[in-house]
Amino acid sequence: MIRIARPAAVLLSLVVLTPALHAQDADTASIATEALPLEPGRSLEFTASEGTWMSLDVSPDGSTIAFDLLGDLYTMPIGGGRATRITEGMAVDVQPRFSPDGQKLVFVSDRSGREQVWTLDLATGDTTEVTSGRGADVYSPEWAPDGEYLVVPKTGQQGGLYLIHTDGGSGVRMVEAEGGIFMNGPAFGADDRYLWYAQRQGRHAYNNIFPIYQVMRYDRDTGLSQAMTSRVGSAIRPALSPDGRWLTYGSRSDGETGLRIRDLTTGDERWLAYPIQRDDQESVAPMDALPGYSFTPDSRAVILAFGGRLWRVPVDGSGQTEIPFQADVDLDLGPRLDFD
Repeated sequence: MIRIARPAAVLLSLVVLTPALHAQDADTASIATEALPLEPGRSLEFTASEGTWMSLDVSPDGSTIAFDLLGDLYTMPIGGGRATRITEGMAVDVQPRFSPDGQKLVFVSDRSGREQVWTLDLATGDTTEVTSGRGADVYSPEWAPDGEYLVVPKTGQQGGLYLIHTDGGSGVRMVEAEGGIFMNGPAFGADDRYLWYAQRQGRHAYNNIFPIYQVMRYDRDTGLSQAMTSRVGSAIRPALSPDGRWLTYGSRSDGETGLRIRDLTTGDERWLAYPIQRDDQESVAPMDALPGYSFTPDSRAVILAFGGRLWRVPVDGSGQTEIPFQADVDLDLGPRLDFD
């Protein structure tokens, strides 16, 4: 059941625009317009065993990792190995997240001409556009626990966190971004009453003074949000363990970004992995302030990308194990822009 607050009631990305619909007769054909006819002019092929700014997720059964690499989505066994590419073309597809039943992925793609939220059926390969329009940017979508709705951060005058059905539509704004507040990285834990996310004042400013972000928790019963961190180095990209015990988030200290972990039963907190991937706090964070990562279903480890590699990091702090991968990259590129 979906709960609405009761008181309130990668490299250079290349864009593919969908061609205009064919005119039905000669009269309409004369006024039909063509979209930008960007055709591939080159291709790039190699096998990658490293990657930069890779967002990933672990399937609900714990068997599969989905990740993005150079604008395409891949899946592979959680133990590592050869990855299977599941999207292709000049569109940039990023930030995959598994549905609660493991049958679909939600991701962000510019295949329609602007970044929008899409879903992909893993059995058929069919994709569905969930959001549309040009009035707001979208980031780091997350599944609601029922698998029928998505939580989508949006920017703009009507910015905030939106609850949108997977069939599409304008959705319902759950958390309003008042006073120029910017939100990203939504996450659910074991108790779906609460939605966790990261928040900052404004989307971008020169010469930022830390802290910039803090982790917030929205109560879907009361409609109130509460700050859950107060770190000088900010707090970004929260994640909750399936058993409800652990909270992780990114933070910066001494110029390096690391992953913090908090025991929600005791309040004890420590570094889980430090340093990790450099964050993107000072910019507009077009793919969130930190790449997506995931707990394993048994809540015993976190899977994340940093240093060009994929890693399994146990929550007990016992060390880090690399998850090796090989991905056959085959990128279509636009024509070379050589001129005098």
